[in-house]
Formats: sequence, C-alpha cells, structure tokens
Amino acid sequence: MATSQLMMKVQLALLPGIFALTYFFGIGIIVNVAFTMLLCLALELMVLKLRDMPLSISRDHSALCTGALLGLALPPNLPFGIILIACIFAIIFAKHMYGGLGQNIFNPAMVGFAVLIISFPLAMSDWPAPEFVIYSFIDAVAVKAGITPIDAFTGATPLDQFKFRGALTVDEFWQEFGTQTWNAWLTINIAFLAGGLYLLNNRVCSWRAPLSMLLTLFVLSIAFFDGGSSSSLGSPLFHLFSGATMMAAFFIATDPVTSPDSNRGQVIFGVGVGLLTFVIRSIGAYPEGIAFAILLMNAASPLLDYIEYRIEYRVNKPVKKILLTDSSTEDSSAEDSA
Repeated sequence: MATSQLMMKVQLALLPGIFALTYFFGIGIIVNVAFTMLLCLALELMVLKLRDMPLSISRDHSALCTGALLGLALPPNLPFGIILIACIFAIIFAKHMYGGLGQNIFNPAMVGFAVLIISFPLAMSDWPAPEFVIYSFIDAVAVKAGITPIDAFTGATPLDQFKFRGALTVDEFWQEFGTQTWNAWLTINIAFLAGGLYLLNNRVCSWRAPLSMLLTLFVLSIAFFDGGSSSSLGSPLFHLFSGATMMAAFFIATDPVTSPDSNRGQVIFGVGVGLLTFVIRSIGAYPEGIAFAILLMNAASPLLDYIEYRIEYRVNKPVKKILLTDSSTEDSSAEDSA
C-alpha cells in the first residue's frame, strides 16, 4: 500500500473521533484540525523548498495526517499562536531536521503536543465545561484569535480531576464531580476504538502494539486498584477509556516509522507505552502520560530493532553453518565417488 493511501485511510478512520469530540466540545475541534492540517502542509512545502527537494513529496499526505492527529489532541479553545508553535516543532524539528518522512525518530504530532504540555500546561488542560461549549464557527475562531475573551469558561478532564482529587475516595469523587464529563470521554474513546478496528480490518496497522499497550494498562490498573480508597490509582475501565488512550493505541503507537519493525519489538513497544502511561498518570507530574510514553519508547525503538536483529542473527547463524557443512560433505562424497 502506497504511503498516500495509508495516510488517507488513517484520516478516514479518525472521522468517528472527530465527530465525537466535536459533539461534546464544540466546533473548535474542527477548527483545530483544519488549521493544523493546513499549517503543517504549508510548513512542509516551505521546508521542501528550502531543502531544494521536489514539492511533490508532500503528496504523501503525511503532513496532513500529522496535522489531524495534533489538532485532535489540543483543547478546542487553544489560541492560534500556541497551535502554530506545536506545528513548527512537529514538522520542522521532529520531522525534517531528521531528514523527513521515514527518517524521523520521534512521532511528530507527539513532539508538538509534548512541547505545548510543558510550555503551556494551564492552556492545555482547559477543556470547556458542557454548558460553555461553542458550536458557532465564528465564535470559535474569535475565541481562538483572542478577539473574544474567555472567563470562567473551562473545565478539567476526568484525568485531571481524578489525579488532583485530594483525599476523596473513588465513590466520593464520582458524587462530587459527577459522570457527565467521564461519559463524554468514554464515548470519544469508543469512537477512536471504532476507527482503530477499521484500520486493523484494512490491514493498515498491526494489532500487536495496540493490544499489548491496552493489556498492560488493564493488568496494571487491576493490580493496583484497591477497591476505591482515597489512594486508589483508578479502575481498568477508567484508564482504558479516559484521555487519549484509544487514539494513542491505534493511531500513534502504530506509526510504522517511529515504532519497531519486528513483531516482538512491537509487542515490547506497546508494553512499554502502557507501563509508562500508567506510571506517569499515577505518580508523575502530569495527569496524562501517553505523549511522553510514546516519545520515550520512540527513542527505544532502534535499540529494540537492533536486539531483534542480533537474536535473529544468532538463531540463524548455526543453521547456515550446518547447511554449509552438509553441502561440503556432499561435495566431498561426490568427488570421492568420481
């Protein structure tokens, strides 16, 4: 399958997630996706021109796919200026500074997201409360452009609320914060799961990394779930269907460029992402750890491929020696008979 076809299928699979996010958080999601896609494509063309490379390279749709993934990871009311920073780091620093598509070590969308979550933590945690969701395109653009101010306008995600709930037990947490926001993210994750199953059915990605990541999150959340005390780390259902879990499992962890090539390496990669995500969510400084988990495992991917190569080399080398010996014996026997 050509790269452009693969990228178009990925963008098609994102549609259920886009619709779900837009339904719960407003038209700002679509504005994000459109803006990041166009901006990433423009930056790609600019860099290709500066590098004196054919502009036709941009037809592989990789920049558009990066923009779509990045736009979906951002809050709907995030200012355009901050989004521009994310796109610059994604396309210029994470992709083309390594040589372009196929040579980048880190997932570009996650690099752009990580830069923002470190640089603008408050802005990145501001998702609109249900009563303040904007469904007007003009109003959304005005807010993002800074024309219309937003006051007492935002609410935290379930991961934010749960991590910083204080001494509340799990039951007390749900009684105080309710389940409305959680139900929204549950539905959003189911939508991305549906898109992921479409990718698997069309053989766009392998099942190994997503399944191993989700199973690792599931096992760890069961092992450390104490029934709901104030020190509980969250139930399996909460971890699997909160934040960007399903989107990361099927659309980020499956990136063929920044994940291992071997089957065994992909399983280890998924386990690593699930483990690091759980650790960061539980004891790290950030409520959502998927972006950092992906980037750390991206850095480990070359090592995983090298280890797999060494294992295959050691397994196959004795076989080659045996074949050579057998061949030499047959030749010698033939000469003696002659």
